[in-house]
Amino acid sequence: MADPETLQAVLAQDDAPPAVMPTPSGDVGQLVAMVPATDSSRLADLVAYQDLAYGREYVTFVEKVRTAEEATVPGSTDLAEAVATYLYKLMAYKDEYEVARLILDETFDASVRHEFGPDAAYQVKLHPPLLRAMGLERKISFGAKARPMFRLLYAARRLRGSRLDVFGYHPVRRMERELIVQYRREVEELLPRLSPLTLGSAAEIASLPDMVRGYEQIKVQNVHRYREELTRLRDEFGESHRLDTLDRTASRPPDR
Repeated sequence: MADPETLQAVLAQDDAPPAVMPTPSGDVGQLVAMVPATDSSRLADLVAYQDLAYGREYVTFVEKVRTAEEATVPGSTDLAEAVATYLYKLMAYKDEYEVARLILDETFDASVRHEFGPDAAYQVKLHPPLLRAMGLERKISFGAKARPMFRLLYAARRLRGSRLDVFGYHPVRRMERELIVQYRREVEELLPRLSPLTLGSAAEIASLPDMVRGYEQIKVQNVHRYREELTRLRDEFGESHRLDTLDRTASRPPDR
């Protein structure tokens, strides 16, 4: 109120620190060229999340869906966009390795320095499932001295899903990996039965992982709801496909 001109000048500034987006090269660049610009950030995330092969799995599957949709309903991208969004969501589940990567994210550090100054210090509060299972009931604070530990943890992401993944034996982690496999299988089963009539139901099924939210027990409960809704929508899709088949059969001219 005392100095409105200064206030307006501050509000007009872009407070967000500039995002540093590395220029893709080599194999990553070739994969980025395969996907729309809106999906390239998801691809980059998945490569950083695990490795190049993980990103290639994502791109290859989305492209398979896009090709099938275009062949069946030319010009439509509803199903491919849903798969691109929600396959990414499932593949980028927040396990211990991913939490370490996010903590080490330079963009986050830059935003802290931008807002609070170059000497700003902060702590991350976590409640690791392994320690929680051992009886720890409160969060633990991790400061700058813990960064080497997080670097080591992120480097160990290559163990994700293997027999040496000590975190992967947790029931929630197993469930998260199973959801990826189940989702891809469900989508693949839709593709041979795609038609203008069934496309809407297929896109709705592909968007169901939006229900899978939260952590630990909350996530488990939402997965139960997701699977119940999947059963219902799968039945609706089957009925739409049956009616579509009957309609096409009835409209086909009789053999002479």
